[in-house]
Amino acid sequence: MNNRVRLTTDSRGVATVTLSRPHTHNAFDDCMVDELTSAFETTMTNPSARVMILAAEGKIFSAGADLAWMKRMGEYSYKENLKDAKNLAKMLKTLKEMPLPTIARVQGAAFGGALGLISCCDIAIAAMKASFAFSEVKIGLIPATISPYIIEAMGSCAARYYFMTGEKFDAPQAVELGLINDAVEETLLDNTIAQLITTLLENSPTAMHSAKQLVKDIRNRPVNDELIKETCERIADIRRSAEGQEGLSAFLEKRKPHWRQDN
Repeated sequence: MNNRVRLTTDSRGVATVTLSRPHTHNAFDDCMVDELTSAFETTMTNPSARVMILAAEGKIFSAGADLAWMKRMGEYSYKENLKDAKNLAKMLKTLKEMPLPTIARVQGAAFGGALGLISCCDIAIAAMKASFAFSEVKIGLIPATISPYIIEAMGSCAARYYFMTGEKFDAPQAVELGLINDAVEETLLDNTIAQLITTLLENSPTAMHSAKQLVKDIRNRPVNDELIKETCERIADIRRSAEGQEGLSAFLEKRKPHWRQDN
């Protein structure tokens, strides 16, 4: 990897992917997109990884797309622009489909495409003074590639408003909209995330992966015989899984399950 993204994994299996361009307010370009994709793929295939944090250096989470990159894209052909957009879409999809629990740590401003990264994480915690905006319309663009994830998080009504106005909104408003889960004082940001990590590490890795997939597969489906059959099969399968059996045994024997031994 270059200097745009940093990946570390600690002894507990907590992977941290850090945007590392504070001198450009962590604006991302095509190289950063590729590095993020690589970091997410590496984390996804790391058997020791159990939780992933998405963080950023400096006072700003990310200003969105790098202006030099956007200028370069303006000089590219339609075909080249399409390829570039597909790379960005791949990066977002890779993050969204991460089987591990993912947490976005948001400080300062998060504009444009940065909100796509946040919305692709399972949990997002922001500093109270963080600010957000879909600023694309200010320069004649639209938040197209990130839109599926934003609309899922915020709903179409709010997305229409903020996509068209480009208006800034604060962290409490982002919580209300469903874009982030909680807003805390910046001095409490790391402690809040540390507590979340502790909570997640107490849980069965397989069960968390399956729970995450459950939400993806079940949402927006009608409750009919087919869905009821599928959910019954899922609980039956996980009850008989190795971690399902271990968790039940540990509970009955009043001991920690094996996945908590080192925590």
